[in-house]
Amino acid sequence: MFRSHTCGELRLSHIGNEVTLAGWVQRSRELGGMTFLDLRDRYGITQLAFNLEDNAVLCAQAGKLGREFVIQVIGKVIERTSKNKNMLTGDIEIVVSNLVILNSAKLPPFTIEDETDGGDELRLQYRYLDLRRNTMQEKLRLRNKVALQTRIYLDSKDFLDIETPFLIKSTPEGARDFVVPSRMNEGQFYALPQSPQTFKQLLMVSGFDRYYQITKCFRDEDLRADRQPEFTQIDCEMAFVEQDDILNTFEGLIKHLFKTVRGIDFTEAFPRMDYSEAMSRYGSDKPDIRFDMEFVYLTNETKGKGFAIFDDAESVIALNAVDCVEYTRKQIDELTEWVKRPQIGAKGLIYLRCNADGTFKSSVDKFYTQEDLAAWAKKANANPGDLLFLLSGDLEKTRKQMNELRLHLGSELGLRNPNVFKPLWVMDFPLLEWDENNGRYHAMHHPFTSPKPEDMHLIQTDPGKVRANAYDLAMNGVELGGGSIRIHDRDLQSRMFDLLGFSKEEAQAQFGFLMSAFEYGAPPHGGLAFGLDRLVATMGGSESIRDYIAFPKNNSGRDTMIDAPSPLNAEQMAELGIKLK
Repeated sequence: MFRSHTCGELRLSHIGNEVTLAGWVQRSRELGGMTFLDLRDRYGITQLAFNLEDNAVLCAQAGKLGREFVIQVIGKVIERTSKNKNMLTGDIEIVVSNLVILNSAKLPPFTIEDETDGGDELRLQYRYLDLRRNTMQEKLRLRNKVALQTRIYLDSKDFLDIETPFLIKSTPEGARDFVVPSRMNEGQFYALPQSPQTFKQLLMVSGFDRYYQITKCFRDEDLRADRQPEFTQIDCEMAFVEQDDILNTFEGLIKHLFKTVRGIDFTEAFPRMDYSEAMSRYGSDKPDIRFDMEFVYLTNETKGKGFAIFDDAESVIALNAVDCVEYTRKQIDELTEWVKRPQIGAKGLIYLRCNADGTFKSSVDKFYTQEDLAAWAKKANANPGDLLFLLSGDLEKTRKQMNELRLHLGSELGLRNPNVFKPLWVMDFPLLEWDENNGRYHAMHHPFTSPKPEDMHLIQTDPGKVRANAYDLAMNGVELGGGSIRIHDRDLQSRMFDLLGFSKEEAQAQFGFLMSAFEYGAPPHGGLAFGLDRLVATMGGSESIRDYIAFPKNNSGRDTMIDAPSPLNAEQMAELGIKLK
């Protein structure tokens, strides 16, 4: 054995014991005739002591060790005279009697510390070094705990962990597929699964009424902080269930995870909100309900006063930032520039300051009287000291812009505490959304989502008003997961394909295997999938999933550590029957 104990294990109870430790040199320092090293492994840090008077050769050898050298030491545990309360092993140190250098190390390109000086791209390039940092290891330990407790909970509910294929057929719905050429079937391609959707439905047809797997999924889409081209889902499906059965089961999973992993006990049922209400109040289908600041519609109160931006707008929406009257004009100007960025797309930002003396100050004073502005404030329940922000334009677009502003203000004002967790079920999404460019409907979730039974009569006459038997779980402004009750009837599934613009031939070519399975007694079924990366990041209080994935891609979808993707050589291309344009 290279070690008898780990670097986070030794305590006062071990004083007098001879121990063997192995790990990486975190840092070194010399004080008088003593040399001290901090030795690190994934369990913690232990201080090593070398005394010049006791062993000058050994002390000199220790003084030459650089950061990240891998060493093994043998020594006796003693009580530290100067204790470090910030270290679990801070009451003891090891007086070293033997030192073995297991491997030397180049000077790292950034410091291996909790607060590193390495930028994001540098850390991704040297990910194996970045993962040595305690903060990174804590994140992956959290991920491990969440995955373990997920398995424990689902196993207790009689779910079976069943694998599904990675090499499947390309389908036209959803994001772009990653495709894999088949050498044995020249000119044909597999696709990597965006989700195991059809396979888990087939497992329900097969009689496995409770399925799950923690599996990789792949989507070729533009990236941002909470997206990766390959990500991990907690993928689940149940048969002979209705919507409430699924919501109760997986609400139970989330409660179990927070209690066992974070020590947080959700005692109340998670609130539920219709999609239409969420969009009206927050402009988002995954609203952050840790803070109020709901939308206030001032369309009628602002029109007819000669201010064209409001007069010509479909909708005027306001937010009430409570107790923000001290916001400076410079801060408001910065917010105005922020909402005008291309990512947001607003043309400008109007404000109304509610002064302590009961008067009002606005950027559109010349168009509106004090009485007009007082009417705005009254409808927004604004009091002296509050600050209203207004955006206007097309209803749907303005809601989305105001949602971004609401989240931004929530962060600026410290209202989005990462250690406060507010779950919300969002229900009854639209089944379809209209694509103006292609002149046809798309499934808002996927083509296997069942319509609400009470809306079935609208499928032929007014399909845009049909609601889906679908649900998402949002928390802190993040969609943790979502699912639906599936279509299990062949005729209804065929009608859905017709509605989505599939020809009979296209539907048969793409999904004939599923339609065929439905002819052999498909049970009512539905399911849900959680994004494990997002779930763990949210539980860890982070908005980025990247640090909770061992080897993520950058914003361009590249792995800069191994330099992937990369070209294939000519021989491989010829073997696959592929030529580049």
